[in-house]
Formats: sequence, structure tokens, C-alpha cells
Amino acid sequence: MTPGSSSFLDFLEAHRPELIPGRRRLPEGVIEAPHGTTIVAAVFDGGVVLAGDRRATMGNVIAQRDMEKVFPADEYSAVGVAGTAGLAIEMVRMFQLELEHYEKIEGTVLSLEGKANRLTTMIRGNLGMAMQGLAVVPMFAGYDLDLGRGRIFTYDVTGGRSEERGFAATGSGSVFARGSMKKLHRDDLSGQQAATMVVQALYDAADDDSATGGPDLARKIFPIVSLITEDGFRRLTEAEVAEIAVSITDQRLAHPNGPQAPLL
Repeated sequence: MTPGSSSFLDFLEAHRPELIPGRRRLPEGVIEAPHGTTIVAAVFDGGVVLAGDRRATMGNVIAQRDMEKVFPADEYSAVGVAGTAGLAIEMVRMFQLELEHYEKIEGTVLSLEGKANRLTTMIRGNLGMAMQGLAVVPMFAGYDLDLGRGRIFTYDVTGGRSEERGFAATGSGSVFARGSMKKLHRDDLSGQQAATMVVQALYDAADDDSATGGPDLARKIFPIVSLITEDGFRRLTEAEVAEIAVSITDQRLAHPNGPQAPLL
């Protein structure tokens, strides 16, 4: 209850600094740890969609097929993680605590810009780990209650933050996913259309990037897709995503390289 900063990270810094993920000492030598990719996001008319594939790799081996990489940060925002899986999930949990702690101390919700800045501080604190190959590169998206629209923020390993316009992707399959969305994105997309577009993008990323997992119809493992609007965060059910994934897979049987668009 000592007066001061409302930041939970500042509280840990003062009382239990060893609990901050970036402060932990690592053993010497190369560490093999599962890595997760790919995260995509897109703005639509009324909000923003954030989605991620389910594969985690460790070198050339698939470490996990059903990893979750997209999490609600609070009621109006979400974070998707690419990079070292264990550290990424721990950072997300810390970020969730940070936002909850601020809301309880201040009695109000932090602005979307403020949330993005808080995540910058956490990523910068992990720079030591990143220099040893254990980088965490999240993507943050949310609905800005003040501006009345969805926004997307991407980061580099040093905590450098950029606001993306329209759509964004991070992770090893990001180049292919971004190229896919570049052809499909429009400003007037509905939430359902945006969800279909990001699953299309993840399908294209998996087609060219071995570390990205596409929809697995045999095991019934599908991407995680979340919509954030003025009504708050909503994760699409497995049945909803499965319907989108099956439809896309059926289309790809006729057109393996993706939807056909007429040349102008």
C-alpha cells in the first residue's frame, strides 16, 4: 500500500526482482527450447481480429501441435506470441497481471496506447534473454474505446513498437501471411470475413513455412481466432473456426494457391 507507481512490474522490481522473467540467469551453452509461430491480425469494420497457428517447433522437430498463442490481455485487448514458448507465455501472464493491477489501483482501465507502452517495457526487460537466443516477439491488438476502432501494434526484440495499418503478421511465417493478407484485406470487411481472411493467411504461411502449422483436419486442430470489438474480447469457438478451415481446405482442392481474383 506504499504510495508510488501503479505498475505491477515496478512493485516486483522493488520487492521480488528475481520473479521478472528477463532477470533469470541461464546456464552456459546453447539452449533448445520450443518456439512458436505465426501470429496475424487485421482491422475490420468495427474491431480487430487476432489469430495464431498452433505449432511449436524445436529445431527441425515439431515440439507441440496444439499450442495456444493468442490470449486475452483484458476485456478489450489481446496479445499473440511468437518466439520462445515458455518465456512468451510467462510474459503474457505477467502482462495480464500488470493490467489487472493497474485497474485495481487506479480504479480505471488503462488506455490502449498505455497498454501497448507497458508491453514495450516488458519486452525490453527480456533483452538479455533475447541476446542468448530466447527472444519473445508478441503482437498486441485491441479495440480503442476513445477512437472507436481496432488497432494493431507490433514489436521487435528490443521493445521497439510500431502501429500497423490494416493488417500485420509476426513470426517465421509472417512474410507469407502478410503477402496473403495484402491481396485479401479491405477496409469494409465484416468480422466473419476478417476471420476467414486470417485463416487463409495462416494456411498460406503453413504452405511455405515448415514452422507454421495449418489447419489439421485429421486431428481437429485449428487456428485460434479472436475478435475484439466494442463489446469486448471473444474467442471463436472450435466449431466456428473448423467451419472456416474446412471451407478453405475445400476451396484449395480446386485452387491450391488460394482464391482466384480477376485481373483488372
